[in-house]
This record gives sequence, C-alpha cells and structure tokens, in this order.
Amino acid sequence: MTSEAVPHVPIPPRGVDYRNKLVLAPMVRSGELPSRLLALQYGADLVWGELMRDGIQDDVQGEIQHTWQRPANHCSHAGPETIDQSMIGTTRRVNERTGCIEWSRLPSNSGENVKPSIIFRMHPEREGSKLIYQMGTCKPERAVEAARIVAADVAGIDVNAGCPKSFSTDGGMGAALLKTPDKLVAILEALVANIVPEFGIGISVKIRILKDPKATEALVRRLVCTGIIGLTVHCRTTPMRPRERAIRDQLPMIRAVCHEAGVACLMNGDVTSRDQALELMAEYGVDGAMIATAAEKNSSCFRSKADGGRAEWSEVVESYLRHAIDVGNKFGNTKYLLAQLVPGRHAEAVGMFRGHSYADVCAALGYAHLMDKAREVDEALEIDPVSLRKAKEELERQKRQRKAEANEARRLQGANANANASAAAAGGNMAEARSSDQQHKRNLSERGPAASAAAATAAVATTEALPQKAAAIAA
Repeated sequence: MTSEAVPHVPIPPRGVDYRNKLVLAPMVRSGELPSRLLALQYGADLVWGELMRDGIQDDVQGEIQHTWQRPANHCSHAGPETIDQSMIGTTRRVNERTGCIEWSRLPSNSGENVKPSIIFRMHPEREGSKLIYQMGTCKPERAVEAARIVAADVAGIDVNAGCPKSFSTDGGMGAALLKTPDKLVAILEALVANIVPEFGIGISVKIRILKDPKATEALVRRLVCTGIIGLTVHCRTTPMRPRERAIRDQLPMIRAVCHEAGVACLMNGDVTSRDQALELMAEYGVDGAMIATAAEKNSSCFRSKADGGRAEWSEVVESYLRHAIDVGNKFGNTKYLLAQLVPGRHAEAVGMFRGHSYADVCAALGYAHLMDKAREVDEALEIDPVSLRKAKEELERQKRQRKAEANEARRLQGANANANASAAAAGGNMAEARSSDQQHKRNLSERGPAASAAAATAAVATTEALPQKAAAIAA
C-alpha cells in the first residue's frame, strides 16, 4: 500500500478517489451492465464503463446489424468502444421497467418502425457512485461535448489512450494518442477545465507503456500536470497482446512520477485476483489495480480468499444470468458472456448455445426458478415467442434425456466389458488378422510403380487385341 505521506490531488465533491481500489477494466462486450453489476457483487471497488460498439448493435440472436452511419468528418472508424461522436445527439431516458438510464439514438439511415439503438446504459442505484465512464476521443471540444451528456450520472470520466486495435488507432484515438501527446494533453486539459467545475467529478486517463522508458516518463510527467486525479497504466506496449506477459519494469518509475504530482497510479496487466493485486500493490507501491481477462472468466476473482475466494462457475453463471434478466440485457451479449463463464465442454453449455431466448438458456441450465422472469424479459425484448412456449417442455425433455443417457452409458459399459473378455479369450489377435487381410485387398494403384506399370501395359495389350478378335469372329 502507498504511504499516507504521499501528496494527494483534491478529489471533486462527486468524484471518487482511486487509491486502494481494485477495479474492473473496460472491455469489449465483457464490460456491459450485467458484467459490471456482477463484478460489484463480488467485491470490485469501481467499474469502468464498457467499450461499446460504435454504430453497431448486437441483436437478440447475437448477430451484428448496422444501426447508424457516422458523419463523414468523424475522426473514428467503427469499433467496439463508446466514442464521443456516438453519444452526441443521443436521448437520455429512464427505463421504468428496469430502472436503468439509457442513451439512445435512431439510425441515420432508418426507415419506418425502426427502434432507437441504445448506445450506453447504466443503473444509477446499483452502480452510479462506482461507475467510471471511459470514452474514445481525438478532439478536445468533442470530448467535452460527449462528456457533458453522461457526467451527471457517473462518478468519473476516463480517456482511453491505450486501446491498440485499429478501430481506435486508425481514427487517432486509443493508443494512437500516445504518439500525439500534445493532442492527449489538450483533451485532458479541456475535460478538467469544463467537466470538473460543472459536474464535480474527476478526470483520469488509461495508457500503455512505451518501448523507451524515458519516453514513457516524459509522457507521464505531462499527463499528471493536466489536473487529472488518476492514471492507469497497462504494462504492455501497443504491439503486445494479452497472451504476452506484462512488463512491470517501468511501473516504479511511473508510480513515482504520479506520486510527485499527487495523482493516483493504478496498474493493469496480468492481475488475476484480489489477493494477488494486494501483493502487487505492496511490491510496486501503486495505489490500485485493474482486472480484465480474469474477471471475464470468473468475476468472483474480486473476492479475497478470506471472504470465500473464487466461486464455482455454476454460482457465477446463475448470478450473472439474474443480473442480465433484471436489466433486460441484449440477449446476444448475455449469450456471449455465458460462453466465457462456462469453462470447458460442459453438457449444459451445448443446450445453452443452441438457445435463442432467455427462456431457452434457463431451460438448458436447469434454472426453473428463473423461468417466469426469463419469459417476462423475452417478451419485453420481443424475442421469438415460439421459444417461450417450448422452454418449459425443454426442461422436462432434458431430464428424460439425461436419464436415458445414463442408462445407455451403463449398458455400453457392460457391453464393452463383455467384448473385452471375448477378445481376450480369442487371443487378442482379431485386429491383427483384419489388418493383414486388408493389406492383401489393396487397390492396384496402391501396390507400387512396378505394379501400376504392369497394369497399364496389360491394358494397352488388351485394347490392341480387340480388333483382331473382332475380325476373327467376323470370318
């Protein structure tokens, strides 16, 4: 843990202090509302808003459909993050059924009877005071305009300067901002100057390390002077991918620079649990840690061993499904996350993947106690009603099938035992005999070049002899 002697920048009245926090990272698909609520349930101190798709939306079947076209002068290509232009022009409304706040807009090329696409959603009571909204941006004025739309409902605004994907970097956002530090500094200064006094929340930034430690230090020194309250560093360079081990050599230097300015420093990269995070925080002197991949696989990683540690996947899956049903999450996103949470090739997952509705999923997983709520959310989301009628029948069919499979397994086990006994009694040479017999029945083409040549010669000789035989018969 960090020392109390380290200077602290003032935290705005509605803002949150990032110190001594273990937080959920912003992730594509895995950072949407139910995932954030699940992380908070298991002990996450803060959650970062999801990297949402710009201009596309998952439909109820989990497929992708275009929902609006970006203005020609926009700085970003389509990508899975909440970018500034996505939010500008949205309408804020409270969903009375779920209690969520939703920002939505109509597709620019929509026809009749087209519903608005939800760009961002959050639950004010269950996460509002712990939600940090991350945006992708490449222009100071646009960043301020987009931030004003959500600032009254979140606990902080974070600028994404670390995403390495082309949908961000091609538009000058994400990790591309690491190459344009003047622009990044201008964005942060604009947000601090406008959003902090108006809404009373803090501004932060998430970056990656640069290959040259001196370049990283120079960048961080500029960033901490912009008025931000926190800096998260992903301990990988832009070209590196999650499968590559995080590089923490620069972390002590980054932490020292942050602390000189009184800015909280959080680490990200290969953090897998609360207990490990606390050890890393003590080792490197950073103020907090951010978990990404481990939380995607099992959000109970936020729970310490003393409080129970990691939960079984079945418990986590049921908790996630409850959250998804409660907030009416897009079914495609729910199905994707369930696939991440169910490890291996469990039989339950097979039926779940075939499902087309919440009722189907509950039937496949045997969650009869959630069936009524599943039907309600399916109806609210206008998911295929045929699936709803069949869901209850599917529960009974699954029970019968499991019983039949168990009986068949016992029968086969007995049959195999008898077959093995017979084979042993016969000397165990039946397979060898069959193999030897097959060798004598090979096709002519498989018997080598000499055999093939002989066959070809015989065929030619036969062809040449046919006219002679025909003439003899005619005579």
